[in-house]
Amino acid sequence: MASLVLLFSERGMSLAAVAGLFAAHSLTVAVLELPTGGLSDVLGRRPVLAMAGALNVVAFALVGLGTTAWVLTAGMVLMGAARALASGTAEAWYVDTVQAHSGPGAELRTGLARGGSATSAALAAGILLGGALPWLLGLGPDLGARLSEATSGAVLPLSVPVLLGAAVRIVFVCYVLTVLREPPRPAATPRSVLRGVPVTVLGGLRLGGRDALVRRVLLTAAAVGSALAVVELLMPGRTAALTGATGSGAMAYAALSCAGFVCGGVGSHLAPLAARVAGSGERAVLVCLGGCAGGMLLLGVTASTTHLLATTLAVVGFCLFHLGIGAASPNENELLHRRVPSAQRATALSVQSLAQQLVGALTGLAVGVLPPGPLPWLLTGAVLFSGALLWLRRAGVRSTPVTTTT
Repeated sequence: MASLVLLFSERGMSLAAVAGLFAAHSLTVAVLELPTGGLSDVLGRRPVLAMAGALNVVAFALVGLGTTAWVLTAGMVLMGAARALASGTAEAWYVDTVQAHSGPGAELRTGLARGGSATSAALAAGILLGGALPWLLGLGPDLGARLSEATSGAVLPLSVPVLLGAAVRIVFVCYVLTVLREPPRPAATPRSVLRGVPVTVLGGLRLGGRDALVRRVLLTAAAVGSALAVVELLMPGRTAALTGATGSGAMAYAALSCAGFVCGGVGSHLAPLAARVAGSGERAVLVCLGGCAGGMLLLGVTASTTHLLATTLAVVGFCLFHLGIGAASPNENELLHRRVPSAQRATALSVQSLAQQLVGALTGLAVGVLPPGPLPWLLTGAVLFSGALLWLRRAGVRSTPVTTTT
């Protein structure tokens, strides 16, 4: 993640082209989210996670080695397909396993919060390493330049973190196939998959249309997706402009993102406390998303200057944004899992991810043509604040899942 935008720039892609590549990823996720969520609910969590990992191996290799627009596009499309397969599947596996062990009333928020903290810690470590590698390869004897020369430009220093990501995905696939176990489910046949996936997808869509709380979760995911698209697309360029070079810019962005993910992990860890202090999970989401919007406001008002005070405020805003997302997500998802049955759990999470990815893709395309400066930050901050306001009124929280008829 630390080097991806800068890698595309080094391959000769303009900001609009980079936005198009990320849009190809997001739109692929959007198209496949519901079918793959239904596939996970019908076929099982383990095979779907393994397929996601295998596709990511190929995708990361294409992105790391590709030198033309069509190869990079193919890599981003495959990465989007893998993201769609994995979206919500691991979390659905966790909730299924806990409820199989402790019953449908098992406490979920703490486990979801710890999972969010673990994910944020891994992202922090990974993005720090991914940003440091290109910088380290440029030091001393300049191994990066030698590597690029030896491969005729196919492998740049900025490519190395992406190729390392492909190797990590191979380990992931082996782990899923050898270690992961899931509660028993009816054996799937090709006929049951073809018949069951559309039924499950339609049931998941009905949930969003019939249940007010699920609808709030989906609209909130869309608002967060809009803000994330702006942060991921524009922050690497801001750090590179601050440092004056792409290599040091990647390192600076990695350090900043590491801090952001640490804040996200802290926020996830504090999610149960936030619910207790606020009085409910819903009020916790309201407060946390309000903090996210405040972080975007700080990023917006400092977008046109690089002096020390503005940079400090931008870092504070970036960390506040991630802290709020980390604290809001477990509370949102705990409410969501109380609403949906196991047979539609991955599908519901896919609908949530679909809302985030689709709006993120559209926002990324819009940002690519908007004038640089505060405008993109302030617009998406307003959208995020509107998402927070959705949680002002409480929806009656039922402990039993909503079932849909087909």
